This record gives sequence, structure tokens and C-alpha cells, in this order.
Amino acid sequence: MERIFIISCLLIAISLGTSCIDSKIENAEVKLVTAEEMQSILELEDAQVVDVRTKKEYDEGHIENSQNIDYNSPTFDEDIEKLDKTKPVILYCKGGTRSAKCAGKLKDAGFEKVYDLDGGLSKWKHTNKLKLEVKS
Repeated sequence: MERIFIISCLLIAISLGTSCIDSKIENAEVKLVTAEEMQSILELEDAQVVDVRTKKEYDEGHIENSQNIDYNSPTFDEDIEKLDKTKPVILYCKGGTRSAKCAGKLKDAGFEKVYDLDGGLSKWKHTNKLKLEVKS
């Protein structure tokens, strides 16, 4: 009986260890990028830039050539399905929280390359690293 208990504990430990490894690998597929890295990606690849903030936030100022898909919109899941899963996607929001959540959803939906702007617009908007369109 003791032997069965030990074997069961070992199997549980191995299962937990394996699931943790899998989730680390999955998370590693979403790459946090700086504004400089984002510009390089845009120059080298045909990337889709997605602002996941609200329409109001987007209208106040956004990265040039980005499209707005509001993370909190009831049509969010349908809207991301319109993106090309084979092309890289660069996500951003105000501070990085919404875009991080969105990145996970995109990976789950089968997108191949997902990048997330580290720190969001708040971190980079006062630098000359991003090409912004600002409401005048």
C-alpha cells in the first residue's frame, strides 16, 4: 500500500512539473519588445500593429498605421479572427496589461508570432522612438 502511495505521489509530481514547463514554453512565444525592436520588426516584416485600447483612447493618439481592436469590446474575439494568423502581430495598450492579456488570446487562437510593446504607450510616448498620430 505504501508503495502505491509513493508511486502516485511521483506521478502527480511529474504531471505538475510537466504542465509548468508547458506553460513556460507557451508564455515564451509572446515576446516583449521595446519601441526600437518594434520599429525593426516593422521594417523587416509585414507586421500588423494592433492597439487594444478603447476607441476613445485610440482617437486621442495612436501609433501610425495601427488598427484599433478594443480588448474590452463584446466583439473582440470576432475582430481578432479577421487578422492574418501567419503575419506577426504587435500589440500595445496604455500600460501593457490589456495587451498582455490579448497576447495570450492570440496565441490560443493560433497566431504564429505575437509581440507585446513593453510598458505600453505610457512608457514610450514621450520618446522619439514611436511614430504617433496625435489628435490636434
